[in-house]
Amino acid sequence: MTAGGTTARRGVFVAEVVALVVAVAVDAVLATGADQPRGVLGPLLALVVPYSGEATAVLAVLRRRFPRRVGLLGGAVVVLSLLGTAAAGLVDRVPAQPPVTEVLALLLVAAAGCRRLPPVRAAVLAVAACAAVVLAPIVRYGLDFPAALFPVAAALAWGGAVALGLILRDADARHRRELDRIRTEDRLQLARDLHDLVAHHVTGIVVRTRAAQALAENPAAPPQDPLDFYDQIEQAAAEALTATRGLVGVLRSDEPLPSPSLVLGDVVRAAVGEDASVRMSDDVDTLALPAQVSVALHRVLLEALTNTRRHARTGAARVAARAEGDELVLEIDNDGAAGPAAEGGHGIIGMRERMEALGGQLTAGPHGDGGWRVTARLPLDFDALPRGI
Repeated sequence: MTAGGTTARRGVFVAEVVALVVAVAVDAVLATGADQPRGVLGPLLALVVPYSGEATAVLAVLRRRFPRRVGLLGGAVVVLSLLGTAAAGLVDRVPAQPPVTEVLALLLVAAAGCRRLPPVRAAVLAVAACAAVVLAPIVRYGLDFPAALFPVAAALAWGGAVALGLILRDADARHRRELDRIRTEDRLQLARDLHDLVAHHVTGIVVRTRAAQALAENPAAPPQDPLDFYDQIEQAAAEALTATRGLVGVLRSDEPLPSPSLVLGDVVRAAVGEDASVRMSDDVDTLALPAQVSVALHRVLLEALTNTRRHARTGAARVAARAEGDELVLEIDNDGAAGPAAEGGHGIIGMRERMEALGGQLTAGPHGDGGWRVTARLPLDFDALPRGI
């Protein structure tokens, strides 16, 4: 929850408490000068009925502390109000208790019920609250009471409370749908990353296997212990399996996605591992990155390393990062390509879209004597990132 949301909720809570305290004070003033109870039953009921307003106020406030008990608390408020009304209407020895606090408490629980309860229970609570709101002033004081229009005002206020509860209910539903949409998009992106991750590691395994075959078939090459190649392939496969399990675990979980590293050096080394050499200038090694930039660069590195190995003779790749003016430049390249380069693949399109979304650019293609290079450029002014990222 944001600080602004917490402040707003606290402000609404304080306003409710102040309104209820004022209502209790108004009831106390209205009760001044009431007739004294008569008979045996009068004093007994007079000890209980006058405090029903305060009790309903406490229950209305407690609904915020126990949001899952709104139905129970709302029902208790309705019952207390109806009992006070019945006592005042059926037992003439009990003085009429002013209903201002009870009406306000009923409005609060009716709005809360319409927002949080299932439709049927919300409808039952709303109708019961309406009956209590309208009957309280009519039965307790009669239609000849000077404030005879109070039941009309109370009914209108009840309608406003119900409407407010339904509006908040719709807002909550739309918020949940938006969260579900964001989670779905995040998991789809993780699924795409899973594809990139698997392709990256499998490409490394294939490259090592081909290197071992090439050395074994080359009589001029010095003898190599095949166990070394087997160990490298086993290590690459184990890393791929570990990373894949981690991503699949995130896909299956409803927990928030893990926060990525926010330092450029850590992002680059985590993506590269031991599969490529890394050269970074000191001014960018500890460069702090916003979360969205960190995620985008990590994905670009994985895809770029996969592409450079796919077009390499030996599989050797280099990663370099530096600052040029007001831009961060990230280069991934190799020494030579084994065949023609395909520059129109979906991986390159995805990398280019990620960089353009951050206000940067990306190029990929042959360079030098048949090598392959991916170059990503990103503005160093992260405060000016495009909105919506």
